[in-house]
Amino acid sequence: MMRSFSLSRRVAVLAALALGTGLAQAQSATTRILVGFPPGGGTDAIARILAEKLQPELGHPVVVDNKPGAGGQLAGQALKAAPADGATVFLSHDHSVSILPLTMKNPGFDPSKDFVPVAGFATFVNAVALSGGTPARDLKAWIDSVKAAGGKSTVGIPAPASTPQFAVQVIGKQFGLDLVAAPYRGSAPMMSDMLGNQIPAGVGSVPDFIENHKSGKLRVVAVMGTQRQSALPDVPTFTELGIKGFEDVPYYGIFAPAGTPQAAIDRLAAGVQKVIAMPEVREKLAAMGLTVGYMSGAELGKRETAYRSVWARIIKDSGFQPQ
Repeated sequence: MMRSFSLSRRVAVLAALALGTGLAQAQSATTRILVGFPPGGGTDAIARILAEKLQPELGHPVVVDNKPGAGGQLAGQALKAAPADGATVFLSHDHSVSILPLTMKNPGFDPSKDFVPVAGFATFVNAVALSGGTPARDLKAWIDSVKAAGGKSTVGIPAPASTPQFAVQVIGKQFGLDLVAAPYRGSAPMMSDMLGNQIPAGVGSVPDFIENHKSGKLRVVAVMGTQRQSALPDVPTFTELGIKGFEDVPYYGIFAPAGTPQAAIDRLAAGVQKVIAMPEVREKLAAMGLTVGYMSGAELGKRETAYRSVWARIIKDSGFQPQ
């Protein structure tokens, strides 16, 4: 009996040591947040705001890992290839997760199989902005100027086959213009060309445009959706301007590799929920044009599925063929 009791005690001690070691490793681990766009853009800025505040909540370093290229495709592939241990997540808006699978025959990942939603934290809208050197002060004046110049113009977009590209097509069709969408590798290089007056206009997210709009270096002249944005109260919506088909606004969320332990997902989701409740974080994100609001993993998953369904119809109606 004594020997059996001693063995039981040794097993218990070893189990406790293993648990302690696991907890210590969890505390000393690093969470890597993949971002599919280069530094300097809106998504990168948002990721860094969250990473800074998540670090004390998780008790270990949180770093942003930029993997720009192909509209977030490379970051999505990196998430799929990452170990499902909770150490790597993907902070993304709608394009990489919902749109790429609709516009590419083989993006290298299937969100419904390869990703698991962790938490959503905001919605936002895309917008039309005019470069500082463009004389027009509003969308109608710009459309009139394009018509007067022969009806053709170039409009920058942050990624090919993105919602901004389809917005350019819809605007062109509705107003009888030949608008050519010029794709960039993210919003930062597009913004550089807009600020240098290399292109007259661009379509991208409000977080991408907001700071330069406030400084007067470019002008946001229309926002998608049905409601004006608190950060841009004087800018009319697509609905007000009679442009239909963009009522469902995009989202920002965090995704983990499929198979990630639920405990790790819950821990990160709880951290995100706490961070976006912080007044200073909400203030920063709202100033960037985001509507902050927590979504559980299940809620984010439902929103992503519904959003993808809406855009599947829009993309099909546009005649676009997956590449």
